Amino acid sequence: MRILDQLIQSHESSQKLLAVLVDPDKIQSIELLRQFIGSCEYAKVDTILVGGSLLMNDSLEQCIETIKSSTKIPVVIFPGSPLQISGKADAILFLSLISGRNPELLIGSHVVAAPYLKKTGIEILPTGYILIDCGNATTVSYISNTQPIPYHKPEIAAVTALAGEMLGLKLIYADGGSGAQKPISEKTISAIKKQTTIPLITGGGIRSLDDAEKAWHAGADVVVVGTAFENDPTLIHSFRNRSTVKI
Repeated sequence: MRILDQLIQSHESSQKLLAVLVDPDKIQSIELLRQFIGSCEYAKVDTILVGGSLLMNDSLEQCIETIKSSTKIPVVIFPGSPLQISGKADAILFLSLISGRNPELLIGSHVVAAPYLKKTGIEILPTGYILIDCGNATTVSYISNTQPIPYHKPEIAAVTALAGEMLGLKLIYADGGSGAQKPISEKTISAIKKQTTIPLITGGGIRSLDDAEKAWHAGADVVVVGTAFENDPTLIHSFRNRSTVKI
């Protein structure tokens, strides 16, 4: 089954999913990565996202290969630029930054990447990417040269997501950015959920199982955790004990 079909199926059945974001730049060693992937299996992680805003070490493919050789958990590229493409992954989030007004991130970079992606044969996941201001300037907002949607303006995030769905995008990803001071508000998640009918992914500022469960209860279909697990890889073990599969 295609990953998009799985996401839609989970969305329709109210089954909540956990994704882990792995930044290749922050991997200290291949052995530690394998150990962390073992922890992902223990915690019953549903998807592993791979990518970063910079990728200084050109280690994307090695990272994906290591993960693919260590687990059957689907691997999806979360690209920070058109250069972050690999046919070794299962799929890629084809991100259109619909909260900003930078034409390169609405369509320009996609034109550059499209021929290469077609050659890889990996599954394309057309995704409306929405940046939310969660307390500090993030790498994503700086690199993308865009202003995030204000934290206390859930109605703007909601109609932006609605426009993305009307444009034909298949997923919405609301993100506070790596290292966000706090998670996206439950009001914003709920507002997006009420306006749209497609799967909703949310991440940024999730530091605990409690944070994740608040996002799930508010309407997120997939919660993404990255920085918290980078800072404390053992934290992922607590997510095995998440109390609900359906919320």
